[in-house]
Amino acid sequence: MRSLNPGKLFQVAWHDIRGTFINYHVITTMGWQDIATRYKRTRIGAFWLTIGTAVTIAALGFVFGSLFRQPIKEYLPFLTIGTLIWNLLSQSLIEGSNSFVVSSGIILQVRLPLFIHVMRVLWRNIIILGHNLLILPLVFLIFMRPVSLNVLLVIPGFLLLTANISWMMLALAIICARFRDVSQIVQSVIQIMYFVTPVMWNEKLLPARAGTAMLDYNPLYHLISIVRSPLLGNLPSEMNWIFSLILMVGGWILALGLFGRYHKRIPYWL
Repeated sequence: MRSLNPGKLFQVAWHDIRGTFINYHVITTMGWQDIATRYKRTRIGAFWLTIGTAVTIAALGFVFGSLFRQPIKEYLPFLTIGTLIWNLLSQSLIEGSNSFVVSSGIILQVRLPLFIHVMRVLWRNIIILGHNLLILPLVFLIFMRPVSLNVLLVIPGFLLLTANISWMMLALAIICARFRDVSQIVQSVIQIMYFVTPVMWNEKLLPARAGTAMLDYNPLYHLISIVRSPLLGNLPSEMNWIFSLILMVGGWILALGLFGRYHKRIPYWL
C-alpha cells in the first residue's frame, strides 16, 4: 500500500471524525438503544447499575475507611467520586478497544464514519455515569458535605477527561482490530492500574520513601484529579492540568496519524 504523507493522513482521519459529529444523532440513538436493549423488560432499567454501584461503594467505604483509618465523612465522598470516574474511564477503554470488532457487522454492511462506533461506546458509558451520579448528591447530603465554587472546574475537567478517553479508545480500537489479543492485555493493564491509581486510597497515604513517581507519571491519576478535586472543593494542581493537556495533544496527534494510516484497512481486518 502506497504510504501517505502526514498531511494526507490527518486529512483522512479528520474527514471521518468530522462526519462522525455531523451524524451525532446516530451516536446518541445507538447509545440509548444499547442501554435499552441491555435492560429490556426490567422494572427500573439502568438504575440497577446505580444500585449495584452504590452498594459496592458503601461496602468498600466502610471496609477500607477502617483499614486506612480515614474519617468516613471524608473518605466516602472521595471514594464515591473516584469510583464513578474510574468506572467511566475503565469501561470506556475496555469496551472501546473492541468497538470496531463488535460493530463489524455494521461496518461491513453500512457506510458510516468509523469513529461513530468508538463514540457510541463512549456515549453509552456517559449515560451510565449519568445514572450513577445520583449517588453523589445523596452521599454529600448524608455527610453534610459543602459545595464550593471550585465545582465549576468540573466542566473543563470533564471535557478534558473525555477528550483523552476518546483518543485512547480510537487508538486501542485500531490496534485491537488488527491484533485481537491486545484487548486481553488492555483488561489486565487496567486491573493493575486500579491498584496503583488513587481511586480507593488517598494519595496523601503514599509514604514519603516511596516517592511521587507513581503519581507524577500516572496519566489516569491526573485525569481523575481534574474532575475529583473540584467536586471535593479543592483545586487540581498545575501538574494535573498540564499533564492532561499535553497527554490530550500528543495522544490525538498519535491517534489521528494511526487512524489516517490504517483507515482503509480496518474493514479488511474485521
